[in-house]
Amino acid sequence: MLRVSYDDVKAAAERIDGVTRPVPVIPVDPGAVGSAEIHLALEFMQHSGSFKDRGAANFAAAHLADGTMPNAGVVIASGGNAGLACAWAAARHGVPATVFVPRTAPEVKVARLRALGAEVRQVGTEYAQAQESARLFSAETGALASHAYDDPYVVAGAGTLLPEIRAAVPGLDTVVLAVGGGGLFAGTAIAAERHGLRVVAVEPERCRALNAAIEAGEPVDVEVASVAADSLGARRVSETALYWARRSDTVSLLVSEEQIIAARRTLWEHRRLVVEHAAATALAALMSGVYRPSPGERVAVVLCGANTDPATVA
Repeated sequence: MLRVSYDDVKAAAERIDGVTRPVPVIPVDPGAVGSAEIHLALEFMQHSGSFKDRGAANFAAAHLADGTMPNAGVVIASGGNAGLACAWAAARHGVPATVFVPRTAPEVKVARLRALGAEVRQVGTEYAQAQESARLFSAETGALASHAYDDPYVVAGAGTLLPEIRAAVPGLDTVVLAVGGGGLFAGTAIAAERHGLRVVAVEPERCRALNAAIEAGEPVDVEVASVAADSLGARRVSETALYWARRSDTVSLLVSEEQIIAARRTLWEHRRLVVEHAAATALAALMSGVYRPSPGERVAVVLCGANTDPATVA
């Protein structure tokens, strides 16, 4: 398990200050979800289109400062978003980046990876297969291995999001977010504990790594067969995420494919926001009633990424 504290989150915030974009937070129309006060955190407006910029920027800055970034650059396995963020952060410093993605990765993400200057290698049909190929590449070339969600710098970087949301929403009670491998969740849970906030972790029924780990008492392999699998398709959650789920005031919930698709379409029809199915997964918990806020509860929903084809929602 990674040892990451709130001090690490604060250090990450200093490293990425002025590098990543502050998250815009907008209110949802009153009465949309009972009498709760709902806000949308538009984290998909980062440079590479997702929250992953925070962890990637922190990872690159920390290793460059420590002199531990090799000439071979950095390598990462990704469903797409972590690779995009890694490529973006590496390009800022002129560092080579090699990204392994499943052959099933959306073409829009693969094209953006190449546009950012990354060497893209497509292998297998799942994140786990890309991860094994990235591990072998690191061993063969000496490239610094990054991880999409299970790295202390990545987790600490992800944790910088919640303090920004909290500053934008005075009196915030709850943050709702989608969970894949657990990097954003773990970082958010660390920050939430410091500030006494609840975390609602939402996953697709057919992509439920954290929920299954909580149920089993340890990380276990799960089915990866969701419309949101390109972003949330980790076969098992990190031990760090499970630790923080048990330690923090976390609510673990599941939503159906139909609920995810409906939430994504609603964001387009009512806000003209085009997001990934992963981002819609968080909102689906509220729209479907799977999570019912208390009257007056102040809730922020993280829209975590938007690297998707707009034609699929119009």
